[in-house]
Amino acid sequence: MKIGIPKEIKDKENRVAGTPGAVRMFVQQGHHVFVQAAAGEGSGYPDAAYAEVGARIVKEAADVFGEAEMILKVKEPQAAEIPLIRKGQVLFTYLHLAAEASLAKALMASGAVAIAYETVQIGRRLPLLEPMSEIAGRMSVVVGSYFLAKVHGGKGVLLGGVPGVLPGKVLVLGGGTAGVNAGRMAMGLGADVTILEVDLERMRFLDITLHSGAHTLYSNEQNLFDALPEVDLLIGAVLIPGAPAPKLIRREMLRRMKAGSVFVDIAIDQGGCAETSRPTTHSAPTFLEEGVIHYCVTNMPGAYARTATQALVNVTTPYAVKLANLGWEAACAQMPDLRQGLNVAGGQIVHPIVAKALGL
Repeated sequence: MKIGIPKEIKDKENRVAGTPGAVRMFVQQGHHVFVQAAAGEGSGYPDAAYAEVGARIVKEAADVFGEAEMILKVKEPQAAEIPLIRKGQVLFTYLHLAAEASLAKALMASGAVAIAYETVQIGRRLPLLEPMSEIAGRMSVVVGSYFLAKVHGGKGVLLGGVPGVLPGKVLVLGGGTAGVNAGRMAMGLGADVTILEVDLERMRFLDITLHSGAHTLYSNEQNLFDALPEVDLLIGAVLIPGAPAPKLIRREMLRRMKAGSVFVDIAIDQGGCAETSRPTTHSAPTFLEEGVIHYCVTNMPGAYARTATQALVNVTTPYAVKLANLGWEAACAQMPDLRQGLNVAGGQIVHPIVAKALGL
């Protein structure tokens, strides 16, 4: 199979969908790999490293899309890339279509087969989303702490406090992969951490794994409403696979937070978990609503591209190899978890939760 790896063009997106090590695996199994020039530079992989393992370096994205039967990407196709996608071509990437109706319709019209990393599912696990959720969860505390500084518009609270001064309060909505990593990171800084969760078994798991270093609280509107006035950093880490994120935070709730508090919405890829959330970029990451600093960057892990690329490629490459070796239909037939990732085929939305979210 001919496999294409284009350079990511989303704002400040420095990840790449394949490392030289992954390319070596494809080549060893008889596949041809086309890598766009400079695709790996943002993650520390020069063109020469790809050429050494047998990739063909091409200059333009159009050349990659034109040659490849399967496109490996990190982020959803951008406006300039959509016209390059053709009928029958396999696209393997993050898509988050529930929050991108126009992209969904464009992929349907293209006739391509689109498989989304974020809906590949084993039981309740999302193995291709987990490593990025881990990074986003840990990063949420780093950026939240940064914007809490008075010089960056925040209320001037140091999350860890100092002797004689109480630590800052961090409230995490959701105890999944992103939430537990946010909690661990905040605990590491010495913050006072509370995680809201609806699953009682998950709360027991959090209590055991976090060694009571973080509080757990049943997630309902009243508990959230009562907690917000004391919160310095609010982190939204809720997820329903394939569906839009639930809007747990209404505008009037944010008004209960103190001016200069920070809200990091990790769920923004799926539309965000607050009615005030809107997508931002690494170039302009924040905005102010109701006196609260909102950080809603849709590709958070791209800031730590080297780590994120390696973590992503570790989990995506085995699936990509199967797709290349067997073709998408046979691979999905053999691997029920990969079949869950199938979002678009034959001009239709074929994932039921995504279809319901889009009304398609």
